[in-house]
Amino acid sequence: MARVIWKGAVSFGLVHIPVALVPATTRQGVDFDWLDKRSMDPVGYKRINKVTGKDIEKENIVKGVELEKGHYVVISEEEIRAAHPKVTQTVDIVAFVDAEKIPFLFIDTPYYLTPDRRGEKVYALLREALVSTGKVGLANVVLHTKQHLAVVMPLGDALVLNTLRWADEVRGIDALELKDEAIKPELAKRELDMATRLIEEMSEDWQPAQYKDTFQEQIMALVEQKAKAGKVEAVSEADDGGERRSADVIDLTELLKRSLGAKPAASKPAAKPAAKKSEKAEKTEKPARKPAAKAGAKPAASRSTKKKAG
Repeated sequence: MARVIWKGAVSFGLVHIPVALVPATTRQGVDFDWLDKRSMDPVGYKRINKVTGKDIEKENIVKGVELEKGHYVVISEEEIRAAHPKVTQTVDIVAFVDAEKIPFLFIDTPYYLTPDRRGEKVYALLREALVSTGKVGLANVVLHTKQHLAVVMPLGDALVLNTLRWADEVRGIDALELKDEAIKPELAKRELDMATRLIEEMSEDWQPAQYKDTFQEQIMALVEQKAKAGKVEAVSEADDGGERRSADVIDLTELLKRSLGAKPAASKPAAKPAAKKSEKAEKTEKPARKPAAKAGAKPAASRSTKKKAG
């Protein structure tokens, strides 16, 4: 099984489903690392002042946003950390929409959601409810200090979380500036029939395994050939990892009832100042209870994964 990269809970209404997030894809391809041909030592990226061409120390580097050509606004590390969204360890479903209403252009990165810590029953409940309604859940989630819009959807026996692109990241078709000949062409019936017949003749079942990355295959074959000839150089590498704790499940039936019955509280007018209470009443009156925090909403220390300048 792939390594768990995140643990938390899917939240809708008052229900929390403890889950673990597992990448649904694996990065393939050939990674070419830079090596010093004289010593076979790894080669890194140097911090260089682009005007003077001289090396610059880390403590002398600040981050800036270009306001206009050649003019920057400097943002401190403290200001950047303050702008990061709060890490809540929850996938907060804010609405349910028809699955076919989400254009595929918005789909970004897929992950599998797996039930965690006795969450199997609630996990299955959400999956079956989504299947029966044909809906998917729109959610907010923070991964590695980055805020994402996401969609929770059923896939066979599992639930999948797909991060979505924000609306301003997707260009509309009008950006193509298509000519009228492409939008409203004058097509002869014979041409359309022939094109349709060709599509039908070339149609087949979706079998992704039959399509290969030929570049990767050729490079790896060359690597294997050179390795057999003894042309291998040793280069050290490091690895790290870690996991976070998740939330527990609380009574499902009660939470569903409370979620269905929950309504936004109407705003009330400001109350008039109350008369001063007697000393006896003040002693016997119980303090107001603080609202309980949602299960699974345990904050975690944020970590910025953004590469430093240079």
